[in-house]
Amino acid sequence: MGTTRQRKLTGLHQFLDAEQQRNWMEGKTSLPDVEERTESLELRFKYTPRFQKLLTRPQAPQVLEFLRLYGRNCIPIPRKTERNYWSVSCLPSTSDKPLIRVNASWMELFTLYADGEDIRGRFLVHLSDFTTDQSLEQDHVDETSLEHAVAAPEDVGCFFPRGENMFGINVRGAASIRTFLATPRMLRAIRAFNLTHMNRGRNAYQASHCYSLADYLLGD
Repeated sequence: MGTTRQRKLTGLHQFLDAEQQRNWMEGKTSLPDVEERTESLELRFKYTPRFQKLLTRPQAPQVLEFLRLYGRNCIPIPRKTERNYWSVSCLPSTSDKPLIRVNASWMELFTLYADGEDIRGRFLVHLSDFTTDQSLEQDHVDETSLEHAVAAPEDVGCFFPRGENMFGINVRGAASIRTFLATPRMLRAIRAFNLTHMNRGRNAYQASHCYSLADYLLGD
């Protein structure tokens, strides 16, 4: 008699079933996380100088505030999945000169930039969550909902990254980022995108994880 091989679970499916993920995405449940974190002291010490440099920037208090908000509301079981399924980098050496960037799998999730002495946020989400008919038609974007999710309509803009069902949102100013992260439709879309990429497997950016920033993201 033959045996049936069980398909190996990847990503968050190892820890959360489909219903738990869906309920979290919809804001219907909170997910119990672990207390203890696993940590690489080598990485902590490696990125401490960059973290100290970030703290000298005028935007640092806002960066740390939004990291806390993002970690609390946008990443499922963040302690259990730290570094292996998401990471946060500090002053990454890319041409766009971000202050911080959160990644999962091979994908950028959330980035903060300096904008004068204020900040600008960039969010990647699914295009179908922002079209009026859940299609992938770029000219069907629900611009009204975006404008209602920020403090002032001129604070929001969008772009279309390469890749199927990809949509980028730029939000200028701390007040508008705060409003954006508190809007249920926006929060649901961020969670949906993050689940997609955390479920794709191990995070490719583990080596750039800044534990000092993660302390704030995790509320430590």
